[in-house]
Amino acid sequence: MGVDCASFQRLVELAARPDWVAGRGLMLGRQVFRVQRGRQRLYRRWLSMYAGGGDVEALRNEDQFSENFFRGVGLGEMEAMDFSDYEGAAHVHDLNQPVPEEMHGQFDFIFDGGTIEHVFDAPQALRNVFHMLKDGGVFASANGLNGWLFHGMYQFNPEMVYAFWKQMAGCEVLRCLAMPEDPFLRPIPLPDVSAGGRRLRVPNFPGGRVYLYYEVRKTPGAALEGRALQSDYQARWDRSQAQPDLLEA
Repeated sequence: MGVDCASFQRLVELAARPDWVAGRGLMLGRQVFRVQRGRQRLYRRWLSMYAGGGDVEALRNEDQFSENFFRGVGLGEMEAMDFSDYEGAAHVHDLNQPVPEEMHGQFDFIFDGGTIEHVFDAPQALRNVFHMLKDGGVFASANGLNGWLFHGMYQFNPEMVYAFWKQMAGCEVLRCLAMPEDPFLRPIPLPDVSAGGRRLRVPNFPGGRVYLYYEVRKTPGAALEGRALQSDYQARWDRSQAQPDLLEA
């Protein structure tokens, strides 16, 4: 788990947005940050584009973890939550279980750089993230979408992002991308297809390892009161209810 070159660009860009205000942050798992060899010019380019320049080596921790990175690019002070304290996490909790109520509404920013894909009860882990976010808080996630065979328990689909965060939780999806692990390849925007009621076909989908990267904002008044349903099936059910004779066809 960690901030690689591809995630680096997305996170530096996030911190550079005009409406970004650093607050209390949480990472799921204590994420590492290592500067990948042969890609230094990309780090320099993105620091120049989004942060006005800087030395990427200065963002490293001596222990290889990522607190200096998050602090240095303006994402704020980060705490870590993990199943065990073996890597020095401040909060020890099994994400398969509900977080205690005292953790609700505590964080302005939560980052998952590849933890929830290792949690068997992924829906509970997502509910935990929702509860721990403050109103207005942002969650950024980079988990496997394709090419991560045997890496974790799951690879995720963009349908999950819109079904859970938008439909069920009432949050705002800021962006959703198929992000290749290879930073020289362009990410592909993955839109919400629920309005059309059809599955998205993505031509020329990149090979190799690809992340599902997304950012959501918890809107004031958001609550886990909706249902997470796959949009194309929901459209079929809605049409069948509007035209009952279709069930007999």
